[in-house]
Amino acid sequence: MKDSEALFAKARNIIPGGVNSPVRAFQSVECSPLFIDKAKGAKIYDLTGRGYIDYVGSWGPMIIGHAHPVIIDALSKALSKGTSYGAPTNLEIEMAELIIEAVPSIEMVRMVNSGTEATMSAIRVARGYTGRDMIIKLDGCYHGHGDSLLVKAGSGVETLGLPNSPGVPSTLAELTISLPFNNLEAIENAFVNYSGNIACIILEPIVGNMGVLLPEPGYLEGLRTLCDKYNVLLVFDEVMTGFRVSYGGAQEKYGVIPDLTTLGKIIGGGLPVGAYGGKREIMEMVAPEGPIYQAGTLSGNPLAMVAGIETLKILKEPGTYENLESISAILNDGLETLAANAGINSTLNRAGAMFAMFFSTQKRITDYIDAKTSDTQKFGQYFRSMLENGIYLAPSQFEAGFISTAHTKEDIELTLVAAEKSLASI
Repeated sequence: MKDSEALFAKARNIIPGGVNSPVRAFQSVECSPLFIDKAKGAKIYDLTGRGYIDYVGSWGPMIIGHAHPVIIDALSKALSKGTSYGAPTNLEIEMAELIIEAVPSIEMVRMVNSGTEATMSAIRVARGYTGRDMIIKLDGCYHGHGDSLLVKAGSGVETLGLPNSPGVPSTLAELTISLPFNNLEAIENAFVNYSGNIACIILEPIVGNMGVLLPEPGYLEGLRTLCDKYNVLLVFDEVMTGFRVSYGGAQEKYGVIPDLTTLGKIIGGGLPVGAYGGKREIMEMVAPEGPIYQAGTLSGNPLAMVAGIETLKILKEPGTYENLESISAILNDGLETLAANAGINSTLNRAGAMFAMFFSTQKRITDYIDAKTSDTQKFGQYFRSMLENGIYLAPSQFEAGFISTAHTKEDIELTLVAAEKSLASI
């Protein structure tokens, strides 16, 4: 840790906060971040060579583990041909075909370079297609750092957005309405009160940015019905859940088909990537086919395409998601038992290979208000102890954990041993 602390001190002089993405600074868990030297399988290794069982997985993309030999071999071959051409390749077509085959809502797809780019572009398309300016997001959901989406989470039934970051014009934020997750009444009230002005509602169908929150039975189906009734586009942000909770994402898992879908993380196999797609008639509005402009220098670059294609091929193999479900259930059930035995108030939420342990007295965590009841101090204690015992968790109470195909039953057993010690220390 001392090597990491020295590097962090150096980084803070030349990089804002010492990191290139805020949560990596470990501020919410009151310690310095671990600097990573390498990764393999289910483990990451610090500068001293110490290994940690990894449940961050680069924040979700590493679903088949780090440095998978198939991915490394494919990237090595691709590198010998160059890194970027700024021209079409057959790889882009192959990736598009895989996505269209897998994701029920997508008839056409456009590649971009990040999940943020994907959500920004999807919202622009929704606005251009409908001719309307207002959008709805849900309290506590994160869709990247686009200006339209950086608004405060509202506590009322209907709250016009306020900028949550300096630099976001209030006039733009006012076009975003923030409403509670799992509350259909609030959605319909907004549709009625702002009739004819709302272009779309965007949400994570399984929320991964305030822990893991699951949709209540009938909620996603109700959103689909309301959007059809009021002619509002339904946008699923599946940057996190796509190819994670099932091969076809949350929309396949729940059988609810949105108008537009955003993807990222897993489809790049660990390289920067994003995508958005949906109904043909909507996507044909995108330039050069239509008037809605969006472009990107490195969009569809061959390295990300190769890594993503090989990842999706591996995920398609029989039994992949059944095995992920099995090992994830063992971890989830084990943590529940250990917390109960230690007398720790907690609630565990899980969707496939995504999980979250809330240090809360709430028996059910279903929305932003519930999630905020969590004891962040206890989580910080738990996090630091788990790190000391060789387990690398997301450094925030409000982030999801991720399990990969590289995690073994032995890894889970070692994790539960560490958790028992850590929970006893709180």
